[in-house]
Amino acid sequence: MTAWGTDSWPPAPIRTARLVLRASEARDRPAFVDLFASPEVGEHIGGARPRDELERAVPEVPGRRPGVFVVTLHDTMIGMITLDRRGADRPGHVRPEGGEAELGSMFLPTAWGQGYAAEACEAALAWFAATLPGEPVVLSTRTAHTRALRLAARLGFTEAARFEEYGAEQWFGVHTPLPGSL
Repeated sequence: MTAWGTDSWPPAPIRTARLVLRASEARDRPAFVDLFASPEVGEHIGGARPRDELERAVPEVPGRRPGVFVVTLHDTMIGMITLDRRGADRPGHVRPEGGEAELGSMFLPTAWGQGYAAEACEAALAWFAATLPGEPVVLSTRTAHTRALRLAARLGFTEAARFEEYGAEQWFGVHTPLPGSL
């Protein structure tokens, strides 16, 4: 079994009203490069990377690992959702040994403000809850990233701690599903 309770990765594609969450494919490579080269996205992840560096470094099929979902709209990648194990050496945990699932999301700026991140994250959280019932899910973001904080609240994350990491104050939340959600 993989770290996410399934015999193989990826699971079957997850469909929402507007989106599909699926494994990465070679055709997603240009969108991965655009995502990590975007100055707007980079503002929230420690800076954009140079496009020429990404063109050399990004593999033919990027993001092909357990915990990474490509988010597509009309069969075109608009972002990604990640569920990674939070390292025990990092601040912020709900278990002493760490290793909680940590939800992350990145979307191309053209997809911002349309509810896609919330829709995709809700679907990923529902899949995770069905796959590993009772497992905690955490989220960490800079306190200055107000859009991410609003999304965390909408998804049912509650603040558990604040700390300094990556040269900025971080907000750390734990997923507490809201009544009637997921």
